[in-house]
Amino acid sequence: MSELLENEPVIASTIADTVCSKLQNAIVEGIIPAGSKISEPALANEFGISRGPLREALSRLEASNLIERKPNVGARVVTLTRQHLVEIYLIRESLEGLAARQAAENMSDKDINELDVLLEKHQQQIKQDQSYYQKEGDMDFHFRIIKGSKNSHLIDMFSNDLYHLIRLYRYQFGMVSKRVPRAFVEHGQIVDAIRQHDGELAQFLMSRHIRSSRINVEKMLDEHLAITD
Repeated sequence: MSELLENEPVIASTIADTVCSKLQNAIVEGIIPAGSKISEPALANEFGISRGPLREALSRLEASNLIERKPNVGARVVTLTRQHLVEIYLIRESLEGLAARQAAENMSDKDINELDVLLEKHQQQIKQDQSYYQKEGDMDFHFRIIKGSKNSHLIDMFSNDLYHLIRLYRYQFGMVSKRVPRAFVEHGQIVDAIRQHDGELAQFLMSRHIRSSRINVEKMLDEHLAITD
């Protein structure tokens, strides 16, 4: 995994932050495969750091639900399972549906215009790459809707408990598929409902969008598991 730190020096004051971010991205993108064992000595050597900041980074990854640590067993990247996927997406249907409703009530015209700009960037990317990769944070449509809800408890729940796990499934099974053009259209419909301040419609469209995404990712995960079994 030497490519993880290539040309990106670790600043001493932010070692744990930097290592956590790099491992987070490597897990989400499949560079560190699902289910793989995490070797602390190997990672400490890879990053050229002591065990202290590495363990702090791993604790953060555990809190983000990307790794699991068990006594006398050690740490492993979470295993992708059908049941896990369904559970997460059912939570998303409710949570993000509510976020869309509240975004329709609370987002300003400036916020909505910024969503339009974001979707224009996404459209260009789809045309260029035939994929729908969304960088984390403000470049992520779903994160922006959550943020636009202005509901601090909802934002905290989504950001700390679910976000990176959601990104893992989306990145590895939803980024490149036949559903990409349709998903983009659905994003536009959700923004239109928010612009009209129609919370009920925005909630319905978001919940339906997540449900359709779940069915698509479920199918792709089943195909993946059939190949690897």
